[in-house]
Amino acid sequence: MATVILVRHGRSTANTDGILAGRTPGVHLDDTGHHQAQRAAARLAEVPLAAVVASPLERCQQTAKTIIDQQTTTPEFITEQGIVECDYGDWQGRTLADLGKEELWKTVIEQPSAAQFPGGESLATMQERSVAAVRRHDAAIESDHGPGAVWAAVSHGDIIKSIIADAYGMPFDHFQRVHADPASVTIIHYTAAMPHVLCVNTTNGDLSWLAALATAASNTGDTEAQVGGGAGHEPNPEPGHSH
Repeated sequence: MATVILVRHGRSTANTDGILAGRTPGVHLDDTGHHQAQRAAARLAEVPLAAVVASPLERCQQTAKTIIDQQTTTPEFITEQGIVECDYGDWQGRTLADLGKEELWKTVIEQPSAAQFPGGESLATMQERSVAAVRRHDAAIESDHGPGAVWAAVSHGDIIKSIIADAYGMPFDHFQRVHADPASVTIIHYTAAMPHVLCVNTTNGDLSWLAALATAASNTGDTEAQVGGGAGHEPNPEPGHSH
């Protein structure tokens, strides 16, 4: 299959204000968020993307367009409702400090599989539809561009955490152990046997190795798990680069 780069949007005005924005319209990147998106885009500039798929909310659209602007060739741009932010229902627009006093908060943190937001969706439903959307696009992009294709999905923290938990085969009640910082990059390569999680929640470091990995995948097809850890990828020879 193809390789997906999960990118969380840069910091938003709601993040700064400690508000659970949810699907509230008009929530944009703040100045720091714009800088974070630029940094993520610069990291991805060395990786030719077949497509960029983004949540319809403004903060993800802004981040996605920043990524596209730094690509050498213009990837297909797709807006995908399946990776939109969780529908937090009546919790939407409230401060995190206030929500922390709710009885449901403990369930959200300790047993998310049982968490149903009043007037909104459950966290389990959120994971199901977001994982389905990512796997559907991954299969379509591989069909159109081959197994070496790399694409980006620009989404939200809880969405990305739930996709990572699924890729790890982690019980969903442990998904709060995963982190997805603003403008962070997580890379997953799906195969017929299993997903391979290549990195999680990175905000710095060279990604040029991913282009070479994609080329190898296009030549050899999907790889099995690397028993013993494998040889890894070749380091960038330029000084000052890390991964």
